[in-house]
Amino acid sequence: MSRPVARVLTLLELLQSGGIRTVAELADRLDVDERTVRRYVDHLIDLDVPVESVRGRYGGYRLASGYRMPPLMLSDDEALAVLLGLVAGQRVGLMTATGTASETAAAKIRRVLPERLGRRLDAVLGSLAFTAPPGESTSPQTVVLLTIADAVSHHRPVSIRYTAADGWRSERTFHPYGLVAHSGRWYVTGADPAIGEDRTFRLDRIAGARTLPGSFEPPAGLDPAQRVLSGLATAPYRHEVSLWVQGTTQQIRTRLPASVAIVAESPPTSSADAETTCWSRVELRTERLDWLPAVLASLDLPFVIERPDELRDLVMALAGRLTHSARRRPPRG
Repeated sequence: MSRPVARVLTLLELLQSGGIRTVAELADRLDVDERTVRRYVDHLIDLDVPVESVRGRYGGYRLASGYRMPPLMLSDDEALAVLLGLVAGQRVGLMTATGTASETAAAKIRRVLPERLGRRLDAVLGSLAFTAPPGESTSPQTVVLLTIADAVSHHRPVSIRYTAADGWRSERTFHPYGLVAHSGRWYVTGADPAIGEDRTFRLDRIAGARTLPGSFEPPAGLDPAQRVLSGLATAPYRHEVSLWVQGTTQQIRTRLPASVAIVAESPPTSSADAETTCWSRVELRTERLDWLPAVLASLDLPFVIERPDELRDLVMALAGRLTHSARRRPPRG
């Protein structure tokens, strides 16, 4: 590659890093005079790269938004970051449902890399293993994700077509507060003005979304992630569990995260150590109870079951099995 061409590509890389670059700064980075910088900019414009001239005391050059993406200039670290991001996003399920977009994007980046860098990245990707299983294929439609994200950003209401878990379909107006990625799924939380309540929806169950006229004002101090976790913990299931655990919220959260249970900590009844006097009320809803006794045992904290009585029976059954196992002797020979 000739030196002028290399400098033109270096100029493109500098502009792609964002912001306005002065002519003096570019001349210094490229080790040329300012007149040559302007000539290099003309070369990029001839190649349909949208370079914009900014006038004024702090003016210079920047890349303008255009219908066409200019060639990407990635350093070794940037190329690795992009490819690892694509692999990780696909692994945990946080992709859109646009076919194999992540795979084709990774293939395009890999194809234009220098051979030396390509071999090194292949070595990283080839030796990479994950301890968690692959995420479920429940990706939302790209147009749905982008439409709702734009509505969140501009506080605009949207009309969505939603299919619930039981197959019931509905179309409703929704005020989206924020998008949340949790456990390999996309969620949107906001308000349903028709019923005057906050709701949380899975994006992969939204068949269509369109922005409506008007605007709304989100609540102050909004935490979309916490709203989603609370919504998941209070979703209607077969069993409603209520119990008291002698411990702090932090201790209980090690086994019962915010997406599973609601924990309300009561103040200690004496000036002694709070961890030994603090009782917390724990409420959760679940379709099955058989997993809960082992979780309560793993907390290693005193607890009192308020409801349901079926949970008491399961805890006593587990205690009996553990006692029986503890008294057994190893088999001979």
